[in-house]
Amino acid sequence: MLIGAIWLTGNSLTAPANHTVGNCPEDLHCENVEFVSESGAIIKGWFLPGEKGKGAVVLMHGVRANRLELIERIRFLHKAGFSVLAFDFQASGESIGTQITFGFLESLDGEASIRFIKEKLPEEKIGVLGVSMGGAAFLLAKNMPETDALILEMVYPTMQKAVENRLNLWFFRGAENLSPLLTWQFPLRLGVSVDELRPIDKISNLKIPVLVIAGENDEHTTLEESKQLFGAANEPKELWIVPRAAPEDLLKIAPAEDEKRVSRFFQNTLR
Repeated sequence: MLIGAIWLTGNSLTAPANHTVGNCPEDLHCENVEFVSESGAIIKGWFLPGEKGKGAVVLMHGVRANRLELIERIRFLHKAGFSVLAFDFQASGESIGTQITFGFLESLDGEASIRFIKEKLPEEKIGVLGVSMGGAAFLLAKNMPETDALILEMVYPTMQKAVENRLNLWFFRGAENLSPLLTWQFPLRLGVSVDELRPIDKISNLKIPVLVIAGENDEHTTLEESKQLFGAANEPKELWIVPRAAPEDLLKIAPAEDEKRVSRFFQNTLR
């Protein structure tokens, strides 16, 4: 029975999370855009032009989410003068795909998003904010075009630990010992092994400023894991630990501080 439950867990984790997103709020005046990714998907998104010379920010959402997750960041970044691109990864939101791959295929979508913004705004510096899987997708990309700054929010250092943490949350403490029953499915389902999904091995390749945001009470990506990811990054780097925050309530706990820190980081690095 437990093995069956683990198999069904694999089904639910990798199943597409497609939803109608629609137009962004009227006050933002977004342009609906789409571009082709080597993942095989046509990526759907919103683009908001900003003030010339103030930089552009690409927002990459988390697992089983879409660009609506980022609406408050879109709003305050655009208000601060940045051009903003927010999009749905393959198999998420309005971008069609057969399964979520935890950063594997999504890394190709991330590459396509940076190429898109570079073509649209060739003179602007570019920053990226990646939430959870979005940050992992950026780090796992093999051919990511050059960018100038990166924010990683609650990004798992290794998929192995992400699986173990979720098994403990969904079943019982100690269920991480059952992780091989889930991770052996990765090559069958996704065409990639769990050992290839290790963002922590890639972050030291970056030569750009990095801000790591961690939730004090995050049980999906623990505070210790976020500190490990931060420790592997090169200088210049910053770590912001949000008190009492878990993934679902980070922006609810500290919305004003989030706006201040995120805006200031991109202002300092993109202008």
